[in-house]
Amino acid sequence: MPLIHFDQVSLTYGDRTLLKKAEFTLEPGERVCLIGRNGAGKSSLQKLVMGEINPDDGEIRYKQLLKISRLEQALPEALDLNVNDIIHEGLNELKTTIDTYNTVSSAPETPDTPKQLQELQAKIESLGGWEIQRQVDTLVSQLELPQQKKLSELSGGWRRRVMLGKALVNQPDVLLLDEPTNHLDIQTIEWLENHLKQCNACILFITHDRMFLQRLATRILELDRGQLTSWPGSFSNYLRRKQETEEAQAHQDALFDKKLAQEEEWIRQGIKARRTRNEGRVRSLHAMREEAAQRQPKSHTARIPQQQAEPSGRIVINAKNVSMSLGGQSLISDFSLKIQRGDRIGIIGNNGVGKSTLLRLLLGELEPEKGSVKQGSNLQIRYFDQLHQKLIPEKSIVDNISDGKDYIKIHGKDRHVIGYLRDFLFSHERAQTPVKALSGGEQNRVLLAKLFSKPANLLVLDEPTNDLDVEMLEALENHLKAYNGTLLIVSHDRKFLDNVVSSILVFESDGQIGHYHGGYSDWLKHNKALAVAEKEQAPSKQKPKTESEPTASNGKKTKLSYKHQRELDGLPSKIEALETTIAELENTISDPNFYDQDHGLVEATLDQLAEHQSELEYLMDRWLELEEGGQA
Repeated sequence: MPLIHFDQVSLTYGDRTLLKKAEFTLEPGERVCLIGRNGAGKSSLQKLVMGEINPDDGEIRYKQLLKISRLEQALPEALDLNVNDIIHEGLNELKTTIDTYNTVSSAPETPDTPKQLQELQAKIESLGGWEIQRQVDTLVSQLELPQQKKLSELSGGWRRRVMLGKALVNQPDVLLLDEPTNHLDIQTIEWLENHLKQCNACILFITHDRMFLQRLATRILELDRGQLTSWPGSFSNYLRRKQETEEAQAHQDALFDKKLAQEEEWIRQGIKARRTRNEGRVRSLHAMREEAAQRQPKSHTARIPQQQAEPSGRIVINAKNVSMSLGGQSLISDFSLKIQRGDRIGIIGNNGVGKSTLLRLLLGELEPEKGSVKQGSNLQIRYFDQLHQKLIPEKSIVDNISDGKDYIKIHGKDRHVIGYLRDFLFSHERAQTPVKALSGGEQNRVLLAKLFSKPANLLVLDEPTNDLDVEMLEALENHLKAYNGTLLIVSHDRKFLDNVVSSILVFESDGQIGHYHGGYSDWLKHNKALAVAEKEQAPSKQKPKTESEPTASNGKKTKLSYKHQRELDGLPSKIEALETTIAELENTISDPNFYDQDHGLVEATLDQLAEHQSELEYLMDRWLELEEGGQA
């Protein structure tokens, strides 16, 4: 029996039709991936399933006593609740129903009491039964969650596990996932893949991660300009059948257009022809004209224009014997790398192991504790960091790209900004939209448009694929494949790395950064494991002595005064607290609904993040200074 059925469902926002007489059914045990362009209405369709919004027309039918859960796209804030309490929240409906049953059963009996109790009893059984804590304990055991730890003590990957537990604890019939792999490291993504394959629920999910999609989906549901199309089978099967269908449709359209042109020529013939024309043929021509008018125009294809920059020097970056630690924990040890012009290097590793620190060292934003980093000549660097780049939410897409100008320089020539934005799939009307009204994926497209509006011979991309639809992701890949400069890319998107980079740096479990030819799949063949950051261990109060520690002229490390030693001892806890606060703010800002808030609140949050980041840099500099025996 179907779990959910959409019957001729339509949904419109303003002048945009998101669904037009949509028909589809969800069956038990399916894993359905919903794909479509950013802004096409995928998240809105999930909201229809959840009952958060109502369709403009049509009907949505549900199986009786259907249980639906959702894993939210945004990571939760660092709440002061333990894991056990968070999982309990997933059973709030059951708890409320049990409380209602107890209230009714203890109240004076009325003629309706037996029927009420019977209905409540049936609902309680459908929601999992009376023993709430047993359900929580079972789920915690299955997911191997740290039951008594506070959410604020956990890394982003573990928070995602906890929120999945909250979504699964009521044993839902339907589980909704919206970009579940965003901000997760590779280890957690693979864990999520394996667990969802064993889940009994019907899963309706949205993802940009094509390897995750290929491994999980049993059916593809495509949303394109209000039309829903179902494609049974895997993602690779969808790509093959989609291409075959488009080729067949193109052939059919060509025959139709040729026939229509012939009939139009016939109807325009002279008086003699019109006297003898067949009225049935005229009616057929009118029908063909109507059919041609109803045909959906082919949508614009995503394309990122290439910007030519002056070549850099042959050596782009030369790192020798670089070491760096944070809070007493070594992140990078004796690392050397020579990056030459045209190199295409991917960087992978689990969250917290030091990928962003490595980027900042290579870009000269951080000074290494040991070793040296030298940059080559004539570098034009463009750096994409999704969480730290700012868009002005109140301004339109056009104004964010061109600062109010009509033209921007592309290939050294003036190009109208509207034409440029069409390559990033923004129509003339959409380009006038305030950024705050865009979906998360659309905002990411704006960031990419801003990045590629200026030339660069060194592109540094930190997680560029989050929230992008498959079409835009492929356009980005095609752009990077044709790019003739130097690439440094941090990403958890395994397929993206396989398609773009020629070598890969890997933070491995032996504490070293391995360098391998090829992409992620090539590294897998070496049977190495990724390093795991020990996020939940408090940093040590005293940094262990290393060979690189400065010493006084007599060979002994300079002794700090009592005051400065107290300051040094207190810095690790301050740094840890600041990093936690910054991580929470970054999670808040990464929420697709963040920019929908009041402008003042958005600006205050962004300013708060910048202030904390500046403070963290100061504390890090001060910590290094005191560790080296400075007295300033």
